[in-house]
Amino acid sequence: MTTDATPPVNLASMPRAEFAFPGPLRDQLVAAILNGSKTSTTGLLVDYELEGESLPKVGSRSVVIDSDDRPVAVIEITGVRVVPLAQVDLAHVVDEGEGDTSVAEWRSAHERFWHSEEMRAALEDPEFTVDDTTLAVLERFRLVTDLNRSGFGRDLIP
Repeated sequence: MTTDATPPVNLASMPRAEFAFPGPLRDQLVAAILNGSKTSTTGLLVDYELEGESLPKVGSRSVVIDSDDRPVAVIEITGVRVVPLAQVDLAHVVDEGEGDTSVAEWRSAHERFWHSEEMRAALEDPEFTVDDTTLAVLERFRLVTDLNRSGFGRDLIP
């Protein structure tokens, strides 16, 4: 499951990877990363732009944060694509590890998230909606270190 036998040099200096918002969905996604079933994720380009964040770069590593704000894993980006939502493919959907078996099923679940009050508040747009032309950031990643299983512990970040 993990490929590196040594801990990251300085977890505190690594970017944080926070999947969804804290709560049951984040817990589900983190568990899927740790069990190896989640190796891709989708964000919206508008979210990166609003936060002033640059797009992820292949080879970059980040520390995955759980709902309790604790580091649980280190992942490495293996691929990044920006595509309109209409071009998200089934391979990406399946690799998200959420159990979706069709692009339509995946899209419906993701639209519920993107149209939620919490996401609209984060985007500072109470009427935000997506459509086929909305640009999505498709990331592929690999699990580098499961901090729970590595023996390095989750107390590596102050």
